[in-house]
Amino acid sequence: MTGIRCHPERSEGSVALGSEMLRCAQHDSAVTLTDSWINLLMTIIAPKEQQMIDQPQLPHFGTVLAEGKTKLIYAHPEDESLAYMVNKDQITAGDGVRRNELVGKSRWSTITTANVFRLLNDAYIATHFVEQINDVTLLVRRCTMLPIEQVQRRIATGSYLKRHPEVSEGTRFEPILVETFLKDDAHHDPQIWPEDIIGMGLATLSEIEWMAQQGRCVFETLERAWATVDVTLVDLKIEFGRDKRSDLMVADVIDNDSWRLWPGGDKTRMLDKQVYRNLQTVTEQDMQGIADRYALVADLTGKLKPGM
Repeated sequence: MTGIRCHPERSEGSVALGSEMLRCAQHDSAVTLTDSWINLLMTIIAPKEQQMIDQPQLPHFGTVLAEGKTKLIYAHPEDESLAYMVNKDQITAGDGVRRNELVGKSRWSTITTANVFRLLNDAYIATHFVEQINDVTLLVRRCTMLPIEQVQRRIATGSYLKRHPEVSEGTRFEPILVETFLKDDAHHDPQIWPEDIIGMGLATLSEIEWMAQQGRCVFETLERAWATVDVTLVDLKIEFGRDKRSDLMVADVIDNDSWRLWPGGDKTRMLDKQVYRNLQTVTEQDMQGIADRYALVADLTGKLKPGM
């Protein structure tokens, strides 16, 4: 495997969400945050959203290679080393038991993933991302996906606390804790260990160690970037695939379904999919609040800068 650089240079300019003021360097102004701060921000984002409602121009796709809960993968018609990833307006939870249409999610997920993978590529992290084609489509390196999910944790919360009740919520992991889970909805994605991965013939020990190192670099790169807008990256889920040469790389999507984001480190202001997971029932008003968060996160990822 090639060497990994995890410390890109800092660029100036940020939007502070965790403070009481939202500072926009390009406008040299400040907006006081209130309990309805998402709605206030959406009044800025909404005009841009309205300009993008035209049906996107679709590229010529090859055959369908795979379909998941939230995306479709198509072969590239001319280059077997490439593929198209098309996102859907679907949000799911509970291993797909809960499922709702979220109009606009395909666009927000595409924008978020493209912005995130550009940061990772700039940090010399191996990924499948090539370019964004339109509002809902990404051009990627064609990969055979490993049926595992790698989770990096900076702060103890969520399912980790259920598996480790002796740990207090908010405990900070130094270094970043890395866990691996088998993608198996029927068995609720059980946690697995290196010996399991080797036994299934998915990767060698050296590849497993490389993926753990790569995962930490991914997390640290995005953690620093989110810190430039005063948002805490709590944890993150990524996946790996092999290209035509069998080289491992970060693949799939990294969008608002993939992480926990707490502005200013405040869990009560979470911006991510956990809001949807926490719902007892799903109302139209709930879905609007989730849509606002996904749109805001997509917009913010365009403002992220490499941090120190």
